[in-house]
Amino acid sequence: MAKPLPPLTTHHSVAVIGAGIAGLACGQVLTSSGASVTLFDKARGPGGRMSSKRRPSATLDLGAQAFSVRDADFQRAVDEWLAAGCIAAWPARTYQASSSGWQAHNDGQKRYTGAPRMSALTRYMADSLTAQPNAVLHTGTPIAKLTPAPNGWLLVDAAGARHGPYDQVVISAPPPQAHTLIEPWDDTLAAACLSREQRACWAGWAIFDGPLPAVPGVDPDWQMARLAHPALNIVSRNQTKPGRDTQPESVSLLAQLEWSETHLEQPAEWVAEQLLTALKRVFPPSTTLPRLIETGAHRWRYAQPSTPCEHDYLYSANGLALCGDGFRDGRIEDAWLSGHRLGEALVGRSVQ
Repeated sequence: MAKPLPPLTTHHSVAVIGAGIAGLACGQVLTSSGASVTLFDKARGPGGRMSSKRRPSATLDLGAQAFSVRDADFQRAVDEWLAAGCIAAWPARTYQASSSGWQAHNDGQKRYTGAPRMSALTRYMADSLTAQPNAVLHTGTPIAKLTPAPNGWLLVDAAGARHGPYDQVVISAPPPQAHTLIEPWDDTLAAACLSREQRACWAGWAIFDGPLPAVPGVDPDWQMARLAHPALNIVSRNQTKPGRDTQPESVSLLAQLEWSETHLEQPAEWVAEQLLTALKRVFPPSTTLPRLIETGAHRWRYAQPSTPCEHDYLYSANGLALCGDGFRDGRIEDAWLSGHRLGEALVGRSVQ
């Protein structure tokens, strides 16, 4: 990190492990510089914690629900996404809620969500990237280890297949997962991974056959509520999001971090039941929830960093680099900025 790296050229090849927003943002900068970029993701599609769950009757966002903008570079990207129609402004009607009442909440910050689902944004980024002749995305390909080669790095996937060699390897996975790959080859980056403690979060979801009960004094079309409850942190109504107005009442239930970590190893069915019980308690006692069609829960073992990081990204002269919200802070903007700025550093546009 002390010395700038030689800028990448059109002759360089880069592997990016993780096709969430950080990896995609890094890949976009590298591809635009002319480098050959290959992205790998263990999931069936890009997105990371911006993924969406698609059920027969509804689509639910299980990770990030919305994002805001503070940085000018990120604003330019947001303007592009708005023009492309893969994001839209949301929410406009938010509340603070507890068993003692509901209060409208507006912090003055404009927020956005994917349209028609959060993963539409990362799909757009991935499609734009792979439309270039020098970029490839491999999904359903978990990378198990790195192996140094005379002319770069080889990647070995979980099935034993080898990929590469690559001049540079960028890892945008959460630090504990990145550590497994980095630890045999770079003590400094491995130590940085260990220092970046990550918080876990359970995300429940439920689909109902009718709308949630009305609350006196509350807009019946409220979109999101932050709760003062030991288990449940955020309730997000997915059918109020852009492009989803024909689906039934479908809520995402994001748990409190401390509660999530206390109950991290509980079955998903038990977690979903507890979060639904918590949801009931913020409505007047005489009301009942509509008939439940389907419910479940997803565990994010590495949901967000416990503290901000002094670096946007990290790299070393041996061709290994780290980025992602784990090396900045937990917001979508942080993940994008981390990947984008690492890409700029690697092509010699800036040095941290």
